[in-house]
Amino acid sequence: MKISTIRHDGVSQLAVASMSGRGLLLLDRAFAAAGLGEAPSSMRALIAGGPELLAQVQHAVEIAESSSAASNYVGEDAITWLPPVPDPSKIIGVAMNNNRLNNTAHVEPAGPMFFLKPPSSLVGHGADIEIGSDYGFTFPELELGLVIGKRAKHVSRDDALDYVFGYTIVDDITSQGLKRGDSIAVDVTPEQKSSPGYEGYFDWRREHGEDDLSIYFTYHARSKGADTFGPMGPYITTADEIADPDALAVRGYADGEEFASDTTANYSYPVRQIIAHASRYFTLEPGDIITCGTAARGNERFPRAHHEIDMSRMTPQIDIEIDGLGRLSNKVTHV
Repeated sequence: MKISTIRHDGVSQLAVASMSGRGLLLLDRAFAAAGLGEAPSSMRALIAGGPELLAQVQHAVEIAESSSAASNYVGEDAITWLPPVPDPSKIIGVAMNNNRLNNTAHVEPAGPMFFLKPPSSLVGHGADIEIGSDYGFTFPELELGLVIGKRAKHVSRDDALDYVFGYTIVDDITSQGLKRGDSIAVDVTPEQKSSPGYEGYFDWRREHGEDDLSIYFTYHARSKGADTFGPMGPYITTADEIADPDALAVRGYADGEEFASDTTANYSYPVRQIIAHASRYFTLEPGDIITCGTAARGNERFPRAHHEIDMSRMTPQIDIEIDGLGRLSNKVTHV
C-alpha cells in the first residue's frame, strides 16, 4: 500500500492511493464502510498499531476498492499533501553514503556517519522549498527514506529490515552557505597537540607539514535543518512492496530536465547496516525516519549531479523519482 497524510476540509487524515485510479481513498471512510470503527488518526498511530492494525487497513481498502462509492475518494486538487510522518521523534541522515562521494575522503569512514534533522524541516509533496537571501549555494539531495515500524535498539544486520514499516522519498536540502557560517578553524600549539586533550585528534587526517595545526569544526543544524529543508512523500510505501531497498533506481529533475540518475545499490553502507549501526547509538522509535544517502551520479549536461543545482540562483521545480515509491515534487522559491 501507499499511505499518505493529507489535509482535507481543514482536517489532517490518512489516505491510501487507489489501485483503481480513483484518486485517494480516505481511510476514515474506508473504515466506516467496512464496519471497523474509527480509523487511526495519524501515521504514527497506524505504525504503533503494528501488523494487526495494518491488516485492518488492508482489509478496509480492499472492501472500499470493490465498492463503487465515489464519496470515499478525493482528488489531488482537493487536498494538501503533508509529510507522511509529520511528527517523527527524530530524523537521522547518513552523510556521504555513496561510493562516488566516499572515494574522495582522506580516510575511509569506519561506518555510517550520522547527522540529525529537526522534524520542523519537513514539508509535504507540492510545498515550496524556501531559500533565504543569506543561504548561499544550496542544493537538493535525492534520498531514500525509511520509516521505522517498531522500537529498535542493538538490532542485528540480519534482523534490521524487520524494523522497517515502509519507505518514502526525502529531499535532504543542504546549504553550503549556511554551513560555512557555522564552521570554524581553531589553531593549536605544538605543545597542545601533544597533550592528552588532543591525543589522537590529528590521526584521522593528513597533515601538511609540522605547522598544520588547525582543527576544523562544522555544525550542520542550519545547513541541513532550516525550515522546508526536508521535503518528504508523497507516500509511505509499505515494506512488503519493496523486495530490496538496496536495488532502487533514483532520478532527479530540475524543471523536467534530468540532472541525476543513480541507484541505492551504490550506497557505501546498505540499508541493513545503516539501521543496525544507528540502533547502537539511538533508540529508534516507531515513525522515526532515516534518510539513507544521496544519488550522486549525473550526466553530460550535469556532470556533478545535484551539485549543479544551485537553488540560491534559480527557482526550479525539483522532482525526485524512486522506483516503486512514486515522485516527490517541490518548487523552489526565494524569500
